[in-house]
Amino acid sequence: MFFSSWQSIASTIIVGILAYISLIILLRISGKRTLSEFSAFDLVVSVAIGSVLSTIMLDKQVKLADGITAMAVLIAMQYMGAWLAVRSKFFEGLIKATPELLYYNGEYFSSTMKKARIQEEEILQAARSSGIASMMEVEAVVLESNGNLSVIQKTDSEEMPTIRNVEKED
Repeated sequence: MFFSSWQSIASTIIVGILAYISLIILLRISGKRTLSEFSAFDLVVSVAIGSVLSTIMLDKQVKLADGITAMAVLIAMQYMGAWLAVRSKFFEGLIKATPELLYYNGEYFSSTMKKARIQEEEILQAARSSGIASMMEVEAVVLESNGNLSVIQKTDSEEMPTIRNVEKED
């Protein structure tokens, strides 16, 4: 139960090292976006890759080549999904969320906040995290497609507004 053999430990180490090296190579081939935090789709792929990696390392029934193939398929599907999203509004709508306005010039949009499960306190926290003491200084707060809250500070009408992006903590 606690220990079967040194051969089992050595096998786990060797397979783990080879699977990790394979994962790094696959990620380098697929590009920077594969493990970014752009969408829920990207997050699901990241979690699935982690699950496959742990299965390769711990399940003796799964062969290294099968596991590497599974990781390659996940990365290829993520790459293809991102490629399609860049070229098609339909696929972009399936994969990426759209930014949503939560607050504008003193008005909270409660129906949007409910739908996004954002409370007023979270908006206030985002403003404070951006160094803003009062909502009177805020022009808008936007829930970005990656889950971050962007706080747009009021400025003189001749200047561009200052945008501060604050990561949403779950």
